[in-house]
Amino acid sequence: MIDVTNLSKRYGETLAVDALTFHIQPGKVTGFLGPNGAGKSTTMRTIIGLDRPSTGTIMIAGRRYADRRAPLTEVGALLEAKAVHPGRSAYDHLLFLARSNGIPRRRVSEVLALVGLESVARKRTGTFSMGMGQRLGIAAALLGDPATLLFDEPVNGLDPEGIIWVRTLLRSLAAEGRTVFVSSHLMAEMALTADHLIVIGKGRLIADTTIPGFLARASAREVVVRTPQPDLLRSVLLTRGATVTSVPDGALHVTGMEAAQVGHAAADAGAVLYELTPQQASLEEAFMELTKDSVAFHGGTLPHQAAPEAAPESVPMDAVPMKLEV
Repeated sequence: MIDVTNLSKRYGETLAVDALTFHIQPGKVTGFLGPNGAGKSTTMRTIIGLDRPSTGTIMIAGRRYADRRAPLTEVGALLEAKAVHPGRSAYDHLLFLARSNGIPRRRVSEVLALVGLESVARKRTGTFSMGMGQRLGIAAALLGDPATLLFDEPVNGLDPEGIIWVRTLLRSLAAEGRTVFVSSHLMAEMALTADHLIVIGKGRLIADTTIPGFLARASAREVVVRTPQPDLLRSVLLTRGATVTSVPDGALHVTGMEAAQVGHAAADAGAVLYELTPQQASLEEAFMELTKDSVAFHGGTLPHQAAPEAAPESVPMDAVPMKLEV
């Protein structure tokens, strides 16, 4: 259990976190979402005592992180995977952490095997790829077999197999009754992983809800309808207050009415239906809509450039030198 109450964090004139209150329950994966600059990393850092709150309190299972004598045995965190001495091996890095918290040496080998780094355990971490660094960070978080776990962007740099592995790991940890709090910018992956969502923007709480509850708040919902009598159905739906858009493939996209209401309207009008499919916003679409006023950094567009006088000749792909990183 993580209890965050009235948390604020100010850096000079910048208010990074603004009166946040939420509670993370054990036994489920809680996703932490927000645009860049929303205050997610700051919030996670304050939870484990790396930053001191300006106001508010944070309790983990009823106690502050700083009050624990062997914190790694109770709280594990991956906040910055590359926060490792590059000249130290993966094994020695974990062994140092283990000794500092009274964790048995055998646990180092266990977590290295769990994250798939056995074969490179004695290699210097400075030679690790981003994905290998992420796996080492996960190993460090799991080292003390803690009941509470925080992960900030845990799938960065991982290949598809690694992403699926992390997803399965997080869900299995929650199934064991642990508290799992994870931030990510990959909405499709979060939709598959999280049971609950905490969404913030500009340091303020936007949503504390389940994924279905979050999706229900998005207005981008419509019903796709196919009928051999589109003009008849369109007319009936318009009179009942719906918005109807025809698309090139012949379907009608209806907003402002639920699927059941569309079906009843079609029945009343005697219109035959070939399709009646409710469409709901994806997690990404819902996130974009509900955080659009909280985005701190907006990308621009390239200035218009005149087309070249002559298009360059195409170059075969096999003639282009490529650098592959493993």
